[in-house]
Amino acid sequence: MAGALSEVLGEVLVSADGEEVAVSALAARGVSLVGLYFGCSLGGSCAQLGASLAAFYGRFRGEAAAAGGQRLEIVFVSAEQEQQQWQEAVRAMPWLALPFADKHRKLKLWNKYRVSNIPSLIFIDASTGKVVCRNGLLVIRDDPEGLEFPWGPKPFSEVVAGPLLRNNGQTLDSTALEGSHVGVYFSAHWCPPCRSLTRVLVESYRKIKEAGQKFEILFVSADRSEDSFKQYFSEMPWVAVPYADEARRSRLNRLYGIQGIPTLIVLDSKGDVITRQGRVEVLNDVECREFPWHPKPVLELTDSNAVQLNEGPCLVLFVDSEDDGESEAAKQLIQPIAEKIIAKYKAKEEEAPLLFFVAGEDDMTDSLRDYTNLPEAAPLLTILDMSARAKYVMDVEEITPEIVEAFVSDFLADKLKPEPI
Repeated sequence: MAGALSEVLGEVLVSADGEEVAVSALAARGVSLVGLYFGCSLGGSCAQLGASLAAFYGRFRGEAAAAGGQRLEIVFVSAEQEQQQWQEAVRAMPWLALPFADKHRKLKLWNKYRVSNIPSLIFIDASTGKVVCRNGLLVIRDDPEGLEFPWGPKPFSEVVAGPLLRNNGQTLDSTALEGSHVGVYFSAHWCPPCRSLTRVLVESYRKIKEAGQKFEILFVSADRSEDSFKQYFSEMPWVAVPYADEARRSRLNRLYGIQGIPTLIVLDSKGDVITRQGRVEVLNDVECREFPWHPKPVLELTDSNAVQLNEGPCLVLFVDSEDDGESEAAKQLIQPIAEKIIAKYKAKEEEAPLLFFVAGEDDMTDSLRDYTNLPEAAPLLTILDMSARAKYVMDVEEITPEIVEAFVSDFLADKLKPEPI
C-alpha cells in the first residue's frame, strides 16, 4: 500500500498537533480508504463541510476502532496561501494534512483529480491510489453512518434501476435504456447555461433519433423544487429520474462525480462512459455527424471547448494560420504523442495528465495569448496550467515530433521551470 499512496501523497503528512506521520504508517493502522479533502478555512461552505465531515469521521473512526481497525483516513489538501491560516485550520481538524511547504504536490493533486471548486472530497483506494468516489460530499450526506463503505462505483444499470418518467406522465422501467447509447444529463432550470444547452440538445436528440440511432437521454434534475422540475422537463422529449427520488438522483451524481452543471455524460450500450464532455461535443457538432462522440486525442481549440483549459494542464500548439490544412498538419504532428500518453494512463485506469489542443488564429486565441502573456510567435508550443497560473513555453522555429515528445516528457518528470501567468 505504502508505495502507491506515497506516490500520491509523498512520504510524510502532518497531524493536528504538528507531528509528522509517515504515509507508510497508515497501513499498520488498517487504513484501506483515504479521503482527500480539498478546502480552506475561510469559505462558509468549507466550514460547513468541515463540521459535517468531523462528525462523520468521529463516528466512523469510533465504530472502526471498536471493530479493530481504522479503515478510513482523511487528508486535508489546503487552498490556504498563508502558513498561519493553514496552521490554524489544521489545528482544528482531527485528521491529517499535506504539509504546507509541499506546494508542488498540492498543485499536482488538484490537477490529477481535476478539482474545479472547493470544498471537494475524493475517496481513493489506499492500496492502489485509484479513485473510488469523486463526490464524497454526497457520501457524507447520503450515508452518514458509513453503511455503504467503501462507496465504490457500481454499474450504471444498478444505480439507475427503477421507474423513469416522460413529460406526459407516462412511466417506464429503466431496463428500457438497455441496448441504447445514453446521455446522462445533469441540469436545472435555474441555471442559464443549462437552459441554453437544453435547446441545442433537443435538436441533437431529434437528429440522432431520425438517423435511426438507438439513443436516449436521462435527465437528472438539480432543480430546487418539483414545480421547477416539471416546468423544465416539459421542454424535454426524453426521460427523467422522478424528482421525488432524491436518493437515486444523488447516487447518479456520486457515480459520475458531478461538480457542476450542465454536464452531459455519454454512455455506450453497455453503460460504460464514452465521454464526460458531452456538452462540448453537442455544441461543436450540431449536425451530430460524429455521434456518439468518442474522444479525440487532439482537439482544435474553439469557444465551446476552451472551458476544458480550466480542467488541468493542457498542451496547446499555436499555429500561424487560419488555414484548416495547417491546423490539420499540426494535429497529425502531436497526435502520436497524445495517443501514447492517453494509452499509458488508460492502462493504469487513470485520466491522462494532459489535454492536447491545436489553436489557430481567431479572437478567442488572441484573447488566450493576451491573458497568458504569450509571445506572438508561431508555431508556439506551450503547456498551460490555469489552476496553478503557470505556463511552460517552447519557442523554436520548427516544431518536430521529437521536440514535442521531449517537452511533454520533461513536463511530466517535473523538469521544466514554470513561468507565471
